[in-house]
Amino acid sequence: MPTEDTSTGRRGFLLAAGSLAATPLISSAQGQAVQTTVAGRRKLGTLEVSSLGLGVQNMSRTYQTTVPSRPEMHKIIRTAFERGVTFYDAAEAYGPHEVERILGEGVAPFRNDIVIATKFGWNIDQQTGERRPGLNSRPAHIKLVVEGMLKRLRTDRIDLLYQHRVDPQVPIEDVAGAVQDLMQEGKVLHWGLSEMGLNTLRRAHAALPVSAVQSEYSMLWRGPEDGVLALCQELGIGFVPWSPLGVGFLTGAIDARTRFADGDIRKIESRFSPENLPHNLALAALVNSWATRKQVTPAQIALAWLMAQRPWIVPIPGTTQMAHMLDNIGAAHVRLTSGEVAELNRAVAAIAIRGARLPDAVLAYSGVEAPLREK
Repeated sequence: MPTEDTSTGRRGFLLAAGSLAATPLISSAQGQAVQTTVAGRRKLGTLEVSSLGLGVQNMSRTYQTTVPSRPEMHKIIRTAFERGVTFYDAAEAYGPHEVERILGEGVAPFRNDIVIATKFGWNIDQQTGERRPGLNSRPAHIKLVVEGMLKRLRTDRIDLLYQHRVDPQVPIEDVAGAVQDLMQEGKVLHWGLSEMGLNTLRRAHAALPVSAVQSEYSMLWRGPEDGVLALCQELGIGFVPWSPLGVGFLTGAIDARTRFADGDIRKIESRFSPENLPHNLALAALVNSWATRKQVTPAQIALAWLMAQRPWIVPIPGTTQMAHMLDNIGAAHVRLTSGEVAELNRAVAAIAIRGARLPDAVLAYSGVEAPLREK
């Protein structure tokens, strides 16, 4: 699902702050210069990763429908690794297939030093990459998909394999069985689910221990706080927020005059409609005020807030801009005290966001419960 994209608005903020475009230093919470490297490691179940990852979804095509420079995408991937990022998130559906190829090319020199996550579950032709209607998590199809993933990623194993969306036609125990077979062959090391129903997560974990759950989560949309995070804590499962910057909203890149291009999913998300956007900008203003208070950027506040919610939350902001990637990983240096977290939580909760996070046709795939096995 969407990670963060680029914009001239955010670039302007960075330049105005005199930060990343000109120097490899950022301002810390105390206003002191620190290197833009990822600080610390976190656990997703038993899988250790950098405290922030890199989402690569838009490296084949941005929200604005432009095609980024492939060499530049490789450079961002490799610079992220040089700055301490060890967690890279892709999916079969991104491209489809092309993002996995870009990632495989980019990480080839250091493949054994990183964690690659990717996802199966949509009904995609394995030869042509054509998107077909609906979902497909039939065990035989999962195994076929993984063979293609391994080739595209130029690797012999996938460190973390997610079911991208729950297939309402396939019991989750059958999905777990297919993944377990792949684990026994050494082709998959850990597995996870994305945007699943809570009961499905329990059943999946009982069948085969789940390392991570991926879902949209940010100050802009806090849905996982309604049950998902508590269940992850109970079961010892890590949590990976996609769209941790609210598809660019929390970076200061969007204002009341912003309109989105055809093909940009934000154009059909009602939270960004001309009717709702001016109201929702109160949240962006709050983030900006905290960025000023802590002498960091709005993106860093948004990411630091997420990481402060639980020690096993690992955001995966994505970008096609080097400056933005460096800005994002600087969030690991931002320190929020327990009092500041409580204060910020109260302020965020006081702002009621108007509009839906996704179109109804897309939301229909979230929170789905897998069918029970027939006895």
